[in-house]
Amino acid sequence: MQKRWVLKERAGQDVVAELSRALNISTLLANLLAQRDVENYKEAKAFFRPKLTQLHDPFLMKDMDRAIYRIERAIRNREKILVYGDYDVDGTTAVALVYTFLKSIDKDVGFYIPDRYTEGYGISKAGVEFANENGYSLIIALDCGIKAVDNISYANDFSIDFIIVDHHRPGDELPPAFAILDPKRNDCDYPYKELSGCGLGFKLVQAFSKKNHMPFKRLEKLLDLVVVSIAADIVPITGENRILAYFGLKHLNSNPRPGFTAILHYSNIIKKADQHYIEEEYAFNRKLSISDLVFLIGPRINAAGRMESGNNSVELLIAKNIDTAIEKAKQINQFNTERRNLDMQVTQHALDILDNDVEHQFKKSTIVYHPEWHKGVLGIVASRLTEAYYRPTIILTKSNGLVTGSARSVKDFDVYNAIDQCFDLLEHFGGHKYAAGMSIKPENFPAFKEKFESIVASTIQDSMLIPEISIDAKIKLNNISTKFFKVLKQFAPFGPENMAPVFLTENVVDTGYANIVGKNHLKLSVVHPDISGFPVAGIAFQQGDKLPIVQSGRPFSICYHVEENEWNGHVSLQLNIKDIKPFNEPFKY
Repeated sequence: MQKRWVLKERAGQDVVAELSRALNISTLLANLLAQRDVENYKEAKAFFRPKLTQLHDPFLMKDMDRAIYRIERAIRNREKILVYGDYDVDGTTAVALVYTFLKSIDKDVGFYIPDRYTEGYGISKAGVEFANENGYSLIIALDCGIKAVDNISYANDFSIDFIIVDHHRPGDELPPAFAILDPKRNDCDYPYKELSGCGLGFKLVQAFSKKNHMPFKRLEKLLDLVVVSIAADIVPITGENRILAYFGLKHLNSNPRPGFTAILHYSNIIKKADQHYIEEEYAFNRKLSISDLVFLIGPRINAAGRMESGNNSVELLIAKNIDTAIEKAKQINQFNTERRNLDMQVTQHALDILDNDVEHQFKKSTIVYHPEWHKGVLGIVASRLTEAYYRPTIILTKSNGLVTGSARSVKDFDVYNAIDQCFDLLEHFGGHKYAAGMSIKPENFPAFKEKFESIVASTIQDSMLIPEISIDAKIKLNNISTKFFKVLKQFAPFGPENMAPVFLTENVVDTGYANIVGKNHLKLSVVHPDISGFPVAGIAFQQGDKLPIVQSGRPFSICYHVEENEWNGHVSLQLNIKDIKPFNEPFKY
């Protein structure tokens, strides 16, 4: 698939020059900082050396004082508290965090994860009835609830209070909860709006700790849960999220909870593990990154809610010893294997349907429905089809008498807004700019499909339908050095709005040893034909089709990340190549 290469504008010369001088770094690195809105020494220090003291006062959030008052009253009066959360990574980590904290203070605390198939997303009547039947008078809802007007009214009929802790966009009407913590409320002045659901759960326990004069140190062991939620929920790694992610990764790499150690036992990250599960025997063979959390930890935690119950994930995350965690992780890993197989089957079926749909090639959106698809893999399949066709995509199946689906989007297109414009045809919907979910009565589905396509077609720009590679800077190969990479590594943790820098290098040639390795990966080594210097190794994953360009003998251009590659104990710099084009081909469309 063709990709657009878009080179970012350079930052202002004065700012770059000042940063370069103040930090004693190259103008290239100073420009990368300025592109991330770091413009002076003080901001650079905060960027490179985050501190937990930089976190905002949690009581700046609307309703935080009411939430803490209600929790304190429940503890004082020996009320039973139910920690309720969504079944995905963000929801289950949030439940594990708040449950662990409150359980250390009060024994009358339980948790509840709704069943994806019988209850669906968010606050359910079944969940409210469970709370009533088991004597819970306060429910703390995490990563859900902001649109649950009817079901929270239903809970009020049983004299059950709700504290909603959610980061999704509110609807026109807020639910009748005792307290609503959501920075996206129009009347909330909290300085940072992009916390994950688990991040908001952390702010709740931070506020409780502050009010009750507990040492902050007590909260630090919870940050591993927060960073996993930040990575898996793909929220921006800026502001507070960057601080929480930085220290969460630090804690995860130095003292991971048994649940995370057990999950990683099933990956190639663990150095040593045998049949005798002794905690000290586990050590990571390299430091974990945000990418590891996205691809190794997140899918396994998600798999439990997709294939059976999110309760399994919470039980894993709150496990106190490695033996218990290993047993639970083994089960969850099996769910993940089942999920992968199902995901591939549904993806292939959806691709086959689209290949036989002659009208699809003329549309600006992708909508595919089959009543027998497994609801638990719809989001993954939507992501895969978005990659395949690069259009706003909705994948749907039938569940509980409704057509239910997941949506994913392309860069810069707000799929939530497009779905919102179809609200009159929907039973439920919610989500973010790039990911959403919805339920539709079967008789309304044809009209929804037509209206959604019409909205997308009239609002999306043609350029948005071509995948974009955003390039931070154009450099020569001799700009890449050990010193350069040492500073570059400190830009981490990487993620949305602080992605690993992408560089463009033009006019390179292969040294003559390019070949295909593994499953269609292109391995090569490049030099400038007119500049002396050592060859630089590169790997272009899933780009075996570019071998003719590389072997043509003519110069070509590459865009890439700079990474470390470890092989047989030897560490060297390597280019992770995102795309390759002939040198004379324009890179901006």
